[in-house]
Amino acid sequence: MVKGKTKVTLIGAALAKPGLDFIYEGTLCTECESCKVRKACHNLQPGRRYRVAAVRTNTRHDCPVHHEAVIAIDVMEAPLVALIGADMAIANSKVSYEFSCPRIECRSYRLCRPDGIIEGEKYVVGEVLGNAPDVCERGRTLKLVELRPA
Repeated sequence: MVKGKTKVTLIGAALAKPGLDFIYEGTLCTECESCKVRKACHNLQPGRRYRVAAVRTNTRHDCPVHHEAVIAIDVMEAPLVALIGADMAIANSKVSYEFSCPRIECRSYRLCRPDGIIEGEKYVVGEVLGNAPDVCERGRTLKLVELRPA
């Protein structure tokens, strides 16, 4: 796991397992608006991928969304695996991620547009994992990398 700063938030007790990656989607229902722990549940950035670093099991809160209540967890922003241009695939370099390929039928589309990445945000190339699993249909030379939020 990538070392980094953690943040405390709340998640459904059934989902609270160290190592779990999830994408925070924002407020789910109108019941959240009047909830007393709303600020603790909704203190993450929508669209971003997070990883559960630790579970704090000492307190549970009733929740209309999560069947078994919510509990506190420590989360960190999770690394993402993505395809980027080979010229940008340099370990420890900073890149601004742009979605440039509209070909949803391409087998590598999910790697070019991974869930949890935010277009235009800055990321640090962690590790270069290798060549793209498939040849790019647009003729680009791509590398598979691990990206961390900058």
